[in-house]
Amino acid sequence: MKVPLEFYTREDVVQISRELLGKILCTKLNGQVTSVIITETEAYAGVSDKASHAYGGRRTKRTQPLYEQGGTVYVYLCYGIHHLFNVVTNKTDIPHAVLIRAGKLFKGCELMQQRRNKGYFDNSLLTGPGSLSQALGITTDLTGTNLLGNQIWIEDHKIAVTDEEIITGPRVGIDYAGQDATRPYRFIVDLKNSTH
Repeated sequence: MKVPLEFYTREDVVQISRELLGKILCTKLNGQVTSVIITETEAYAGVSDKASHAYGGRRTKRTQPLYEQGGTVYVYLCYGIHHLFNVVTNKTDIPHAVLIRAGKLFKGCELMQQRRNKGYFDNSLLTGPGSLSQALGITTDLTGTNLLGNQIWIEDHKIAVTDEEIITGPRVGIDYAGQDATRPYRFIVDLKNSTH
């Protein structure tokens, strides 16, 4: 079942970031479906968060999707190479977002291997936000897309993730954000040994 709009439009981006763990991120591109169980997320709290692309109310053509209603896709290019996928949350004009950093294979292993140029499956296939996007076929072409549509969406398969299973820590690669770099906005769950 697709995650409903109400899930995305709530105010607490940190809570949403935690609750995205265990959800299924799906893409259907050229008629081919691939999907992963989300295992790592990072919350970005918009205008007040120095690590956010919208810090201080910055608004550009690239960041415009951040200002759309929750449930919008925001994909940006990092270092000119990696396409990073974010879930926009909250109401229109409040630029909160959750970066999806890693996942566990759910469906479409062979296609994801091809996209990642791997002859075999290993844990690095879906570890790191750039690798995850590449495996799922996510590029900046999808930025601004609605997560309730049929190209990219998130499903809830009722995979239980308890608070005890979640590792919380600071976000990575954002030293420029000063004090905000230490916010405990990164969430990880290890589903390697699960039966999901």
